[in-house]
Amino acid sequence: MKWLKQIYDCLYAYKQWFLMLVATSLLFSFLAWLAYPETFNVLVGLMIVFTLAMVSLSVFIINKKQKIIEAAFQDFLLEPNEANEERLCRVSPKTHWSYIRSMGGIIRSYQSELNDQVIELTDYENYIEGWVHEIKKPLSLMTLVLDNRSDEMSPLVRKRMLHIRDQMLGDVERILYFARLGAVHKDYIFESISLLAVCKQTIEDHQTLLDESGFQIQFIGEDMEILSDCKGLAFILEQLIFNSTKYVVQNQDNPILKFEMVYDEVSEQTILHISDNGPGVSEEDLPFIFDKGFTGGRGTYTRQATGMGLFLVSKMANDLAIQLDAKSELDSGLTISLIFPHVKQ
Repeated sequence: MKWLKQIYDCLYAYKQWFLMLVATSLLFSFLAWLAYPETFNVLVGLMIVFTLAMVSLSVFIINKKQKIIEAAFQDFLLEPNEANEERLCRVSPKTHWSYIRSMGGIIRSYQSELNDQVIELTDYENYIEGWVHEIKKPLSLMTLVLDNRSDEMSPLVRKRMLHIRDQMLGDVERILYFARLGAVHKDYIFESISLLAVCKQTIEDHQTLLDESGFQIQFIGEDMEILSDCKGLAFILEQLIFNSTKYVVQNQDNPILKFEMVYDEVSEQTILHISDNGPGVSEEDLPFIFDKGFTGGRGTYTRQATGMGLFLVSKMANDLAIQLDAKSELDSGLTISLIFPHVKQ
């Protein structure tokens, strides 16, 4: 039925000319009736055949030319250089040439600006990634000194230095991940992993940060196997730990971080609830905590609020097909649930 639509579109686009042709045929039919009444039927038949033939030929020619124009227009849109612009002008009506040339100039101008921005963005991403790799060298040296020269510093100083190092490493990881958000290819490896083991390993890797904030860690529920990317999941857990330690209220007694593993038999999904007893989030701020740059009312608790941690969590969770859910009340802590997809073996 595509050809019927093409015929209809052609007749509709040039309806005034076809109506003029039909009106002319009717006029000549009337004149033939007046002048040659004895041969009127023959003449009218010839006029009808001639009119239909002219309409059919016109539709055929117009459709064929329209296809040529569409092909030239597609090439012009894909690559709006001057050669394709001239080719489009040659197959288009002369009255359209000025518009085509004006459009070509505007598109090339925007394309040049876009190419410049892409180059600048690529250079910026390369600089950020290079800076991240360079900053890891002094951090590695710092770790080496803390491991081999611990007897030359007091336990308190060493504890504080480890805390600062872990904070810097977390910031570096966030910068590197954010710089790679737009990457087309991501090296995720999905495998069966122990949820409890990943949680405990992440806690161990950031123990000094938790000790500095005075957090107690609690694990609730039985260990469960999930299918996910170990590094990606660890990154999510790291950001949630940083988020809880960042917003711990000054002089808060007994800050607690809970990891609760639950299996929902109805949906056949594994759920990990991560909750703290910090300042919580107000009801009006809660729907926006995963938005980029959002700090909300809770940002007043600390000058370090950037609104990037939970945004990166949401991006990584989306890549790993993990659903996020947040529940909180002001002054009652925050609970973020990781709902892992049900995968049929």
